[in-house]
Amino acid sequence: MKLDQFDGYKYIDGGVTASAGYTANGLNCGLNPDKNKNDLGLVYCEKTCNAAAVYTTNKVKGAPIIVTKKHLDANGGKARAIIVNSKNANTMNANGIEIADGMCKLVADGMNIPEDEVIVASTGVIGEVMSIDPFKNSIDELIKGLSVDGHTRVTNAIMTTDTVPKEVAVEFTLGGKTCHLGGMAKGSGMINPNMATTLNFITSDVAISSEMIAKALSDIVKVTYNCLTIDGDTSTNDMVSVMANGLAGNDEITSADEDYETFKQALYIVMSQMTRMLAKDGEGATKLIECEVKKAPSLDTAIKIAKSVVGSSLFKCAIFGEDANWGRIACAIGYTDADFSIDVIDCDLASDAGVVPVCRDGFGVPFSEEEAAKVLKEDEIKVIITMNQGEYDAKAWGCDLTYDYVKINGDYRS
Repeated sequence: MKLDQFDGYKYIDGGVTASAGYTANGLNCGLNPDKNKNDLGLVYCEKTCNAAAVYTTNKVKGAPIIVTKKHLDANGGKARAIIVNSKNANTMNANGIEIADGMCKLVADGMNIPEDEVIVASTGVIGEVMSIDPFKNSIDELIKGLSVDGHTRVTNAIMTTDTVPKEVAVEFTLGGKTCHLGGMAKGSGMINPNMATTLNFITSDVAISSEMIAKALSDIVKVTYNCLTIDGDTSTNDMVSVMANGLAGNDEITSADEDYETFKQALYIVMSQMTRMLAKDGEGATKLIECEVKKAPSLDTAIKIAKSVVGSSLFKCAIFGEDANWGRIACAIGYTDADFSIDVIDCDLASDAGVVPVCRDGFGVPFSEEEAAKVLKEDEIKVIITMNQGEYDAKAWGCDLTYDYVKINGDYRS
């Protein structure tokens, strides 16, 4: 979604440190043998934030998910720091909770803050033995290096098979006060639309209650990260967290008023942009696929159809091969578990190279294969499905399925 569709919001640099009061750092603590790649990161706020998070729905949950949820549930949604590592997921380890608790204690002791105000997260290989020693040996340097410029270092620290860092931030106004909201994300594989999808950390200087953050996050994750799929696998460590410290000085948002809608829109802009980044950087991907469903009979139906199309392995392969085999779109629409009519649906394939109508009123229409080839040669492909049976719209994001996806996942642990 383009920012120019939203008056009053401006993209800015800074990611998780774009908002007032936040610093960050990242370094290599020895988990990653490549010393040029950070594997441990820290985000810190100078005051306690109101916070909320959503987590993976996988029955297998990483120890950091369990510990973070315990903290936020126990303290009523308060947080002041995030510690996160890559390379080891700390999942299905006998000492996993001990390690996750230990990571939080290191930050708490080093920063003189309550242990339950630390969010902890991990990403990497499941079931690998883990030790607290790399974190213990690096915590002093990690804390000492905290700075506003550290957002790039911490973003690098959460990358696994990601090929590019993913950061977004916006500036906007609430009650005459300049406010900010920014975030970072990681994810390239093991991504399926089911709750949080990847590791995502969002910070803001808006004054807003934990309850209203949770409400906004629940609504926005449904139409952003939950509408993203790379490969159909839901990770064990998925998390999206939002922290807000109130340093912007606006009147605290405690109800679903106009200011709440402004905050929620900022959250949508940041989360939708990071969702697009995650889709475009899918493992081995060469093309971003965006499916937009219009005029559906319900929001859930629009979401389900959009996700069904971008999640179709056959359609993903067709996009990789730049083949306008729109029958695979029709097939994915048809097996969607929702109530709708197929005989009034229109479908177009689009990109910066143009638009090619392929279906009208549920039937195929003649189109130029040459024009379709030009459209599909671009690196961002859009499928536009007009249901013509309601007023609800939704989008989902994915990527093509390539030879490199198999190569990457064939030796992931190496």
